[in-house]
Amino acid sequence: LVFRLRDSGRPLLVVTSGANRVDEVKVGALLGERLERADAEFVRTETGFAIGGVAPIGHARPLLTLIDEHLLRFEDIWAAAGHPNTVFRLTPEDLVTMTQGRVVVVA
Repeated sequence: LVFRLRDSGRPLLVVTSGANRVDEVKVGALLGERLERADAEFVRTETGFAIGGVAPIGHARPLLTLIDEHLLRFEDIWAAAGHPNTVFRLTPEDLVTMTQGRVVVVA
């Protein structure tokens, strides 16, 4: 999920399981800045991908990335691969390495 940080306007990518809901207040407090939902134009401009297909890597610009620690309990996970109808398999450890994301509780 891509959010917009309210004060700085920077994008934030939060990678979590589809079963979890991001606690926007908790994540905002963690970052010291409130979150706003990003519209389709913002997502495409900041990531290079359309909503529903935002991959965790290969963005148009560097992206602050948070990874839900809940994902670390899975052997394999599936992530969007740049299009709403494509995914790829990887391990949680690979996700952390490839994104240089910060592992936190987001739900």
